[in-house]
Formats: sequence, structure tokens, C-alpha cells
Amino acid sequence: MTQTIAPRVRTLVLLFLAVTGALLAGAAPASAHAALTGSDPGQGAVVDTAPTQVSLTFSEPVAVSDDAVRVLDPKGTRVDKGDPADTSGNTYTVRLLSGLPDGTYTVAYQVVSADSHPVAGAFTFSIGAPSETSVSVSAQGSDDGPVGWLYGFGRYVSYAGFVVMAGGAAFVLACWSRGSGVRAVQRLVVSGWMALTAATLGLLLLRGSYTTSGEVGDIFDLSLLGDVLQTKTGAALISRLLLLAAAALFIAVLFGSHDERDDQEKRDLTFGLAIGGTVVAAGLAASWAMSEHASQGLQPGIAMPVDVVHLLAVAAWLGGLTALLVALFRAPAETPVDRDAVRRFSRLAFGSVIAVVVTGVYQSWRQLGSWSAFTDTRYGQLLLAKLGLVAVLVGVASVSRRWTARLAQAPAEATPAEEAVSAERAVPAATAGTGSADVEGSGTRTSGAREDGARKDGAPEDVVAAGRTGKPTDTAEATAGADGAASARAAQLARQRAAVESARQKRLRDADPTRSGLRRSVLVEAGIAVVLLAVTTVLTQTEPGRTEQEAKAAGAVSSASSSTGQGTGATTLNMPFDTGGENGKGVVTIDLDPARVGENVLHVYVEGAGSRPLDIPEVTIAFTLSAQDIGPLPVVPDRVAAGHWSASGVQLPMAGDWKVEVTVRTSDIDQVTVSKNAQIG
Repeated sequence: MTQTIAPRVRTLVLLFLAVTGALLAGAAPASAHAALTGSDPGQGAVVDTAPTQVSLTFSEPVAVSDDAVRVLDPKGTRVDKGDPADTSGNTYTVRLLSGLPDGTYTVAYQVVSADSHPVAGAFTFSIGAPSETSVSVSAQGSDDGPVGWLYGFGRYVSYAGFVVMAGGAAFVLACWSRGSGVRAVQRLVVSGWMALTAATLGLLLLRGSYTTSGEVGDIFDLSLLGDVLQTKTGAALISRLLLLAAAALFIAVLFGSHDERDDQEKRDLTFGLAIGGTVVAAGLAASWAMSEHASQGLQPGIAMPVDVVHLLAVAAWLGGLTALLVALFRAPAETPVDRDAVRRFSRLAFGSVIAVVVTGVYQSWRQLGSWSAFTDTRYGQLLLAKLGLVAVLVGVASVSRRWTARLAQAPAEATPAEEAVSAERAVPAATAGTGSADVEGSGTRTSGAREDGARKDGAPEDVVAAGRTGKPTDTAEATAGADGAASARAAQLARQRAAVESARQKRLRDADPTRSGLRRSVLVEAGIAVVLLAVTTVLTQTEPGRTEQEAKAAGAVSSASSSTGQGTGATTLNMPFDTGGENGKGVVTIDLDPARVGENVLHVYVEGAGSRPLDIPEVTIAFTLSAQDIGPLPVVPDRVAAGHWSASGVQLPMAGDWKVEVTVRTSDIDQVTVSKNAQIG
């Protein structure tokens, strides 16, 4: 029977590897979970005057490095200066060199979204009129390549390891306590722990290269590793490793001393392990929830606990299913999976499926946002595939439940373990009753006859023995040796008979049509679960449908604006000033967006010698429309950083040629007012 089982298990392993490779290799590069929803200047826009900065707006907060945003002129030379700054909400700006000539400029960005995924892209805008450019516009990111594939595979292995470890331990504690002494089940849970630990360490090393250069040589760059440890994702991975240390202790107790306790101690220990194991498993699940999808977007306070419950339910269902499969195929005849264990797992799996469905519906609503996203986005299409697999898996599980019901209705009989133990005990008893006569045969009986004859002649026993061997003790040693050899042969015979009986009982058990049907259906369930887990891994690396649709809508608006020649509508005014005091010379720049009637956003930049930000005590602005006798309308911006002020909600009530006056104060007594006109449409 072992020769029949082994090919099936090998087939399942090959199916696992084939499906994993196909899904990971065939999946498009992860577009991550933050998207560029706007920019100033906009994509493809043509502006009349050179802007002083480029602003990028994302769908969620992102992490920007010093080199996250690059602006290149038509020849490929960088024209940005300084580091990107978070100006408001999800908008990030980078300053540009002054006096840029006309032509087409390229903006390339590479940031990391708040849910841990890298976001890369590029677009162009033009000053004056479009021109030829030597810059190749590409949206390729650090996750497009070997490092990205390795990172995706590591994520898959980490999910699989958690499911197998947590679900296998739950199966032993909740369904089949005798499984704690089964080698195959022990190896399964320990293998899950080892896979999760190795994958977590691998992800920690890959993370730096995955979010920056994407180069294989940077995997072991300690400086990048140090940067990773300061991020939310790095903290989550370190927390996962610490929790895995606690999980190792839990596994050692579960498979070490648990099976050796008496019934009362075992019940108490099982209760304690169940509580502690649930806490550790929930902590491990939270290490994903706190650093990925659930931590960003709508209702994160609700989404993170829901995500933890979802992961735990998946582990109890699929991990327990894997443990049941191993037990059905690999458990020894002395410790078979009894019908009560199968019934208990059936109830556990049913409750887990309910939890998976309820939490999955909430997650789907949160990530999609509309029915059209099911078919119009890649996330929605993958989600439909996952739902289909879940439906098939539930259908196969219903077949398994029917086999379980038949197994429960079968007449009670002695278990193979009890029969094998009885047979093993019977063999030594039989051999002990025959003594050495059964082993030595007539030779022993003849020896005994000679000894009786000698005793009949009246000679002492030791004399007779001495006459045969020359030494009185030789007979005792020979007899002891014969008895020892007989006992060893009897024990060997007993073991052989027990092994034969065990094999016979296993054949009888495997020939049971009810158990065979249950094994086949569980094997099919496990195969579908492998595919389902792979699809889920790809899904977690794909941009949510809600975000993808927002990005498409923003792109459509930008394209429409560019095609009508309206540009972005923003106005930039550069005004030199000189207050007459020390460090009193510089340039003040006003950015007004969208420079239209109604509410506007205002940014003020003050630069001194060498285009360096100039930190001054005060800046005020006033707007005047002389043609309509409106103004001056004062605006007092808030200081954001050295040389940078901003104000939102600046109301301009009418269109026209407005005069913008800026008062710059560089000391207690040195100040000057400069002005320039701006067309507000």
C-alpha cells in the first residue's frame, strides 16, 4: 500500500510546484497598491512658462527617498533639486532649476506605498511646445525582475508555511489529540514552521533591493537592510521572527511531552496550548494585517481585525485539511485517524468556511468599490478566479462530508491498533509457554534424558555435569546461553508477527471503500487548496480595483485636459526682491493652483543666493483686481519649512487680471513689497 500512496503524494507535490511556477511566472509585475492620481504639470500637459516644481498626488500615503522623483530635460539631464517634500496629504513635490528652456521633460518616480509595495512610473510634460527627447519613458520598477520574482515566491512560501503550521497544530489540538505522537504529522507542522521562518528571513534580506534598485547584488547590502528595519514592513517581519520563536516552544511542548501525560494533565495542557497557540497565531496573522492591504484605505481599524480572522480561518481550514490528508495516508496502522477526529474536523472546517466567506465579502467590498471593478480590473478578475476556486473547494468538501457521515454510521469494531497490540502480546505468551523445547527440539530433550539417567544412578548433578564438560559451571553457562538465544529469537519472531499483522490491518483499513473515498476527496481538496493559495498570493500583490479605477479616471481627466490645450491651469510667478539688509536679496516664487475663480491653493517659495531656501521671519500676500475695485485681499500663509509657506482655500471671486503683491520681511526692520500680475480664468 505504501508503494501506492507514494506516487499520489509525489503527484500532489508536483502539482504544487507546477501551479506555483505557472501563476508566479505568468502574473504581470505587481503594480502595487498606491497609484498616481494626479500631477502638476499633468501628464502630457503643455505649459506656457517653466514651472518651479513638479507635484505628484497618490491615492494613499507613500514613502519617498532622496532620489524618489527625478525630472529630466530633453537631453536626459536632471533638472530637479533638493529632496521630495510632502506638501499636503498624499501630494509630494520636488523643486526645479530656474530658467528651464522650452521642450519636453520627463518625470520618473519610484516610491513605496503605505502597504509595503513599490510604485514606479513615468510621464512627460512640455514647456512652450513639445520636442524630441532622448529619454525613454518606462514604468519598470524594482519589482520587475529576479528580485521581484524571488520576493513573490517568498510571500507564497510564508503564507503556505503559516497555513500548514497553524492549521496542522489546530487539527491536532481540536480534532485528533493522538496525532501529537504521529511522526508524519509532527514533520508536517515542523516543516511549516521552518518554511515560514526561512521565508521571513529571505523577505527581510530581499526587501531593500525590492523597493530600491531591484539588483540581485543589493540583496546583502547591510545599509539597505538597516533602512528596511526602520520601516513598517521591516518591523512587521522582525515581529514575525520573534513570534516564530514562541511558536517553536509551542510546537516542542505539543509534540514533546503532551502525548506522555495522563488524561487529566493532557486536558489541562491542551487547554493551555489552545489559548497560547491562538495568541501566537493571531500575532503572526497580524504581522501581515498591519503592514499590507488592511492597514490602508477605508476603515483600517475594522479591516485589520477582519484580516486577522480571515487568515486564521484559512489556516484552520486549509492547514487542517493538509494535516488530515497526511494522517489519512501516512498515519501508522497502530494510530489510525478515527471517525470522531474526522467528524470534529468537518465541523471545524465548516465554521472556518463561514468565517472565510463573511470576512472575504467585506474585504472584496473594501478593495473593489463597484461591481464593474470585477471585470474591468486585474484585481477583480483574479478575485473572480479565487471565488470560483473557493466554490469548487466547498463543493468537494461537501463530498468529503458525505464520506465522513458514512464513516460515522459504520458499525463499531476493534481498531487496527487494538488488534495489532493484541497480536503482538499473544506471540510472546505463546513462545513462553513452550520453553526451549520448541526451539531446541529433540536435542534438548535428549540432554534432559541423559541428566535424568545420571540422577537415577545416584550421582550428584554437578558430578555428572563435570564428567561431561570437565567443569561444573559449563552446564549452567550453556543453559543460560541457550535460554538467551531462545528469548532473542522469540522476541524477533514476535516483532515479525506484529509487523505482518500491522501490514495486514493496514491493508484491511485501506480496502475500506468509505475510508478510500474520504482519502480521495481530501486529496482533491488539498490540490485545489494549493492553487487557491497561489492565486491569493498573486492577489495580494495586485493593485486593488478601487485604486486602479481611480487612477484610470485621473488619467482620463488629465488626457482630456491636455487634448483641449488647457494644461493644468496653475500659475507660477517669479519675483526678485531686495530688502537692503544682510541676506536681503533673493527670489520669491508664487504657485497658485488652479488659478481660477473660486478656491485655490497657494505655495510661496523664497530663495536666496545659490538658489538655496531662505529662512525669513514673515511673508504676506495680497490680491487686487483694480478693474472691478476688488481688494486688496490679504493672505497670510503658514510656514511649512525653511523658505516654504502655503495656504489653502484662497478665494478669488472673479476672473480677470489680478495684481499679486508679496511682502517679504528678512529682519525686524528690513522688508520690501514686490508685485506681478496673474490672469485668473
